[in-house]
Amino acid sequence: MEKQNKVLLLGIWASPYTKRVELALKLKGISYEYVEEYMFNKSPLVFKYNPIHQRLPILVHNGNPIVESLVIIEYIDETWKNGPPILPADLYKKSQFRFWATFIHQS
Repeated sequence: MEKQNKVLLLGIWASPYTKRVELALKLKGISYEYVEEYMFNKSPLVFKYNPIHQRLPILVHNGNPIVESLVIIEYIDETWKNGPPILPADLYKKSQFRFWATFIHQS
């Protein structure tokens, strides 16, 4: 994998938030390196890439961290055009997707 296209995912195997990001990466056919983290013993990478909340998952693309699974999925969809779109192109339908995704995320 070329350094300029390096994709790193830090996550927890049992986390539904990590799983949704993994699914988006696989749907788009994106090669990535996965680093398993531990809830109560996080690596220095977590503190480096998400120093404020220290939550997972964290996607690191070309050295730039993206946090929060819904934000990561939007980033993946907008950055990589290969594979099927994750979000609808229609702005109203996209707003509905965001509403329900946020609703489920906060429930």
